[in-house]
Amino acid sequence: MTQVNQPPTAPTGRSRRTPDEPSTPLNVEELAQATEAISRVSDAFSSRVVGQHRVRTALLVTLLAEGHVLLESVPGLAKTLAASTLSQAVSARFARIQCTPDLLPSDIIGTQVYDPRRHEFETQLGPVHANFVLLDEINRASAKTQSALLEAMQERQTSIAGAIHPLPDPFMVLATQNPIEEEGTYVLPHAQMDRFLLKEIVDYPSEDDELMVLERIDDGTLGQHMTDVTAVITPHQVAELQELVRRVYVDPAIRRYITSLVRATRDVTGLLGPELGNYVEIGASPRGSIAFFQAARAMAVVQGRHYVIPEDVRELRHSVLRHRLHLSFEALADRVRPETVIDAVFRAVPTP
Repeated sequence: MTQVNQPPTAPTGRSRRTPDEPSTPLNVEELAQATEAISRVSDAFSSRVVGQHRVRTALLVTLLAEGHVLLESVPGLAKTLAASTLSQAVSARFARIQCTPDLLPSDIIGTQVYDPRRHEFETQLGPVHANFVLLDEINRASAKTQSALLEAMQERQTSIAGAIHPLPDPFMVLATQNPIEEEGTYVLPHAQMDRFLLKEIVDYPSEDDELMVLERIDDGTLGQHMTDVTAVITPHQVAELQELVRRVYVDPAIRRYITSLVRATRDVTGLLGPELGNYVEIGASPRGSIAFFQAARAMAVVQGRHYVIPEDVRELRHSVLRHRLHLSFEALADRVRPETVIDAVFRAVPTP
């Protein structure tokens, strides 16, 4: 087993680096400030959303890693509430887009409108130009609309009448989809699925959590008359946290561990034998390695560390890989879940 080296001692004080300079590890003061800010956001989230600890972690990691998240569950499990609560805690602009088959790209990114008073066209930006964008039931949007969303997610910009309009910073897409209804839906292209940093499956709450929901509705914390969450940090502070995450130390042994795991998904038969190998048609692309690298850094900061350990990678294994593995028809027939293959791969690849 490979020994993971501890990061070098960080100099005190904040330094702003240029693209040509290597990043300096976090110091104790910066890590303490980041941990305190993340704790405030987490507490604000928990004050509104009951339970759903995995969803909270997924949203925090995605926000800090500058990614996008896909939430999948049956209706009524507080996905919209989670997204709006996070945006209120960050004091950011929030937009909710209900995806339907007749939704046009211009409904999302914006369009040009003729002004008869000035006899000229003016650009009206669409709801995607917000810090937090909730795409409710994203799999109901048509292919043409999905292509417009893809540009926004990947390039962080929109194109209207030949003009480029940058999206605000921070920018995060929280998409939801319902796995039990297929009528009037479109399967998300694999290229777009790959753009989501994480895919989280939202489970039913426990009995105690469900009782707590009723209690909060009774006391007015939840329901139609609930008050907004008090903002605890600003978008500028989020940008500072994201910069700190980019400076989290990742040991070479962890980097090799990440690439070994992702490469193993492309040759599952050679690693696990034909019993499980025949269930995977296409493994994860290099975006899987990048997602592990970025998400593990964010997870380390969420856990109060300035360096990544193997447990950060293992904790995120399902969220990072479940939507990046293309299972075969045989796997669907045998009702094999992606998590089963992922766990087998992690057991087979040595942990540093």
